[in-house]
Amino acid sequence: MVDALFLFVAGLLGGAVNSLAGGGSFIVFPALLFVGVPPVIANASNTYAALPGYASGAFGYWHAMSKYKDRLVIYTIIAAVFGYIGAELLLVVSDEQFSRVVPWLMLFAVMLFIFGNRLNAFVAARSGGRRGMKLAGTALLLAFLAGVCVYGGFFNAGLGILLLAFLATAGLSDIHAMNGLKLYVSSVVAVVAVARFSFSGSIDWYHGSIALVGVTIGGYLAARNAHRFPTQWIRAAVIVYGLFMTGYFFWNAYAA
Repeated sequence: MVDALFLFVAGLLGGAVNSLAGGGSFIVFPALLFVGVPPVIANASNTYAALPGYASGAFGYWHAMSKYKDRLVIYTIIAAVFGYIGAELLLVVSDEQFSRVVPWLMLFAVMLFIFGNRLNAFVAARSGGRRGMKLAGTALLLAFLAGVCVYGGFFNAGLGILLLAFLATAGLSDIHAMNGLKLYVSSVVAVVAVARFSFSGSIDWYHGSIALVGVTIGGYLAARNAHRFPTQWIRAAVIVYGLFMTGYFFWNAYAA
């Protein structure tokens, strides 16, 4: 009962943080580990818990991203294929191996969270909305997206920032459309990954569902009351917490 309450509260906080500043996985994933869910299953369960937020967010942004609907087919195919590859990679890694990789993934995700806005601005400034790309440039862009989707299928945290960087590189500048496409691609990656994890029995449905309910409620409540919260303070708190958890994972994996 205590574990369930802890996970529900972690889900509430994670969902709220996702709505207000991003970075909810820094809360939900460690919470799953703390209640005793094995690392690989905790990661898969975190993706499951995040899925409704991605899907509902994408639906909410549908009007903004509909002008780019000609891209959805190729984005969907790449997200499905390479998200599946990422999920498959996770399933061939042992809990011990994944525990040693997690600190580096967390560090990468936290650095993306800290410097993501600068990265996106840097990429956008040098992509300049060039739509008439040659075949080689298009292939490189799609390879970039494929790599991002492999990462997302393997480890969920930081996926949104990488997708925004890809969309900026692809010449998009409308932040609402970018957020919609980011959430849409994240949804496809998560659906495929969750299906694969489900088939292999790699999701803790009990603990994952408690977190999912918390994430969904927390995200909704935060979105309704976003004007009451100073986003910069929340972002700073997420960074401090993310760095603390990264340090904990490094200590647990290499010093304990």
